[in-house]
Amino acid sequence: MARYLGPREKIERRIGEKLFLKGERSHSQKSAATKKPYPPGLHTRPRGGKLSEFGQQLRAKQKVRNIYRLMEAQFKGYIKKALVSRKEPYETVVRSLEGRLDNVVFRAGFAQSRDQARQIVNHGHILVNGKKVNIPSCQVKVGSTISIREGSKRMPFFSALMPQWLKNYQPPEWVTLDKDAGTATFNKYPTLEESGLKNEDVQTIIEYYSR
Repeated sequence: MARYLGPREKIERRIGEKLFLKGERSHSQKSAATKKPYPPGLHTRPRGGKLSEFGQQLRAKQKVRNIYRLMEAQFKGYIKKALVSRKEPYETVVRSLEGRLDNVVFRAGFAQSRDQARQIVNHGHILVNGKKVNIPSCQVKVGSTISIREGSKRMPFFSALMPQWLKNYQPPEWVTLDKDAGTATFNKYPTLEESGLKNEDVQTIIEYYSR
């Protein structure tokens, strides 16, 4: 199945909740979810009534999958892995999602969105413990250092654009950021609450894939 390349804000409007897929724009009044708080499409209006159990499961799945910008097969793989693991499934899901390299790059503030983070990883601009890694799904181990490749620092994106938002950016407590050096350390896996995911969403998703 091909990756969705259409307007990301349509996804938010369809789900009915901000997922902050557009970086700084998502926090502004220009956000489509703020200007048009109803589903996309001709002659649409806010939906009424209560979703069925299956509808709630589907919406939760689409919501979390799109937050982390994953294909269905990737996302399903993470959930199935959690279901067969002997560890607590909620914790396993969070570790799989938050431990992705593109997500850690985003959390470190090197990108304003996970889509942008995936792109700069794909293009070989990121080092993990000094070695170039261009696989966004690569799982980052606790204690690893993420940095920008020396040759990439001269590019306008890293030398002019990134400093504009990075100077005011505060990383989550599980990431230590050195703004001057352009490095970040992944200190620990966040808890479910720290990740920003809702307990009921993860529970609903696990129920969906357990059918």
